[in-house]
Amino acid sequence: MVVGAYLLLLTYLGWKAKNRDDSQEEYLLSNRTLTLPAMVATLVTTWYGGILGIGEFASENGISTWFVFGLPYYFFAALFAFFLVPRLRRASYLSIPDLLYRHFGKKAGALGSLLILFLTSPAPYILSTAVIISRLLGWSMLVSTLAGTLFSMAYIYRGGFRSVVKTDKLQFALMYGGFIILLAYLWYFYGSPQQMWGQLSPRLKSVTGGLSLQEMLVWFFIASWTFIDPSFHQRVAASRDIKTARNGVLVSIGFWFVFDMLTLSTALYAAVYFPGSEPLMIYPLLAETVLPPLLQGLFFTALLAVTMSTVDSYSFLSAQTIGRDILAQLNRKESDLEVRFYTKMGLIISVALALMLIVWIPSVVQLWFVLGTLFIPPLIWPILLALFPALPIDRKFIFPLMLLSSVFTIGWHLLAEYNGGYFLGFRAFIPGLLFSALLVFIARHRTLVQKTKPEATP
Repeated sequence: MVVGAYLLLLTYLGWKAKNRDDSQEEYLLSNRTLTLPAMVATLVTTWYGGILGIGEFASENGISTWFVFGLPYYFFAALFAFFLVPRLRRASYLSIPDLLYRHFGKKAGALGSLLILFLTSPAPYILSTAVIISRLLGWSMLVSTLAGTLFSMAYIYRGGFRSVVKTDKLQFALMYGGFIILLAYLWYFYGSPQQMWGQLSPRLKSVTGGLSLQEMLVWFFIASWTFIDPSFHQRVAASRDIKTARNGVLVSIGFWFVFDMLTLSTALYAAVYFPGSEPLMIYPLLAETVLPPLLQGLFFTALLAVTMSTVDSYSFLSAQTIGRDILAQLNRKESDLEVRFYTKMGLIISVALALMLIVWIPSVVQLWFVLGTLFIPPLIWPILLALFPALPIDRKFIFPLMLLSSVFTIGWHLLAEYNGGYFLGFRAFIPGLLFSALLVFIARHRTLVQKTKPEATP
């Protein structure tokens, strides 16, 4: 009953969010009118779509979850707020590929669009939503996946980014309310968090949680995803002004910390009092064990709110990348109505691609790791170079840089898959990032050589 009411209210809010005009800025960025509360609500909810993956990781690796999925993201988000937000907001662009097209030309923009397409894939969040629906309603994973996906697509197909923001406000309240209630009941039935902490195993209390130093470093630097995450860029571009955008990111860090403490604490209760339980289903198990029926429904609704808020955001970002930044560019369509049409086409294509990714990698945490590992190294330096022109590089070098970096990083990963282990034990992310940085250094050197070369005399 509670879940049904939530879905009806979500549909109402999504469909009610009518576009004020037919422009690209309205459909993609709500005419750049995002207020501080709206920005915080949509930024916070978008960041937590893989909630079941967090429960799985925390129940197996303990407090290292915060050092992997919490602290690094606060660090890079703070850097983003202070150093990137002013430049991004002044750039008045519509998307990251738009930035690359503008600064480095069509080839770099097209390749950047393809790489961004993978980073914006809603696959991890569609998978989380399907697992929750399957657990709640007893449907097969196939039916649950299709149902969750189609429902999340319906209202953004019509209302675009404005629908995303409207529904995120509701989902923001539900996600915090659901986990606060669950933690309160766990506290009541099993004792305080301090008592629970005293019964945790030493491994779960460890900063590393059994992870190697290299794994910790890779996860830490994957958090640099923040610099190139299209959801951050979209919300900064949609904000009213620089101050709103910067403060929105900083306030969001505080809310992320609170939610991280809620999700980590509840997962650790499960590790102590429900050892041997299926890690991926820790949160549903806790709810079914300690909450009365009505509050169980509310908590499952909170879980759906967490995942679906990210499904719709990333589906829309992926649709924008396919529709506006790839299809419209290839077909040289620039009018507002044409871009809107191609974006809607992109929404359907993006979901189909996400379903294929789920078949390939049916794990939320693994999807995060693989997508971040393969597609951050080729993108991060070109995007930073576009935003910080004080380090000029001839634009003709950027496309080869991105292409070679992509081939190197993906090739490193595929060789490991083929050989059953990584070369010298290094996962693809760090070699890919260093190789990309080396290419930037070489391109910078070649640019300086060209500038200092004397002009040929006739």
